[in-house]
Amino acid sequence: MAEKNRVSREIDEKYMRMAIVEAERALSKREVPIGAVVVAGDRIIGRGHNLVETLMDATAHAEMQAITAAMSTLGGKYLNDCTLYVTVEPCVMCGGALAWSQIGRVVYGTADAKRGYSTYSERIMHPRTEVVSGILKEECEALMQQFFSDLRK
Repeated sequence: MAEKNRVSREIDEKYMRMAIVEAERALSKREVPIGAVVVAGDRIIGRGHNLVETLMDATAHAEMQAITAAMSTLGGKYLNDCTLYVTVEPCVMCGGALAWSQIGRVVYGTADAKRGYSTYSERIMHPRTEVVSGILKEECEALMQQFFSDLRK
């Protein structure tokens, strides 16, 4: 069992690093540095980063971009056998979209104490969705801290 947990953690860290790359892309565009990837099996089928400022669209969150790309790749609206890796806990809007997609698993890096879905209700996610938090938490937090520190300069 310990071996399975170690391998699972390694896989989660691998894909979270890819979500961090997406967050860095957002940061380079002066967007809030949140990145996301959707994985099916061992293949990334959707990726995204915040584009709220770029598109002037309050719904252009990293998760929404990744979900849309994944659904397009699969040719359907359900992501039951997929995992979303996202650097910051999804907000209520993204949590709702994830629930409607019936995503199998959500893995996030750092919590969002102000806007994260769990500050409102854990029941926002689909009942069968497994949620894992804290994967590469420090790296995910550092990106957010850098962004907001630079913003205040």
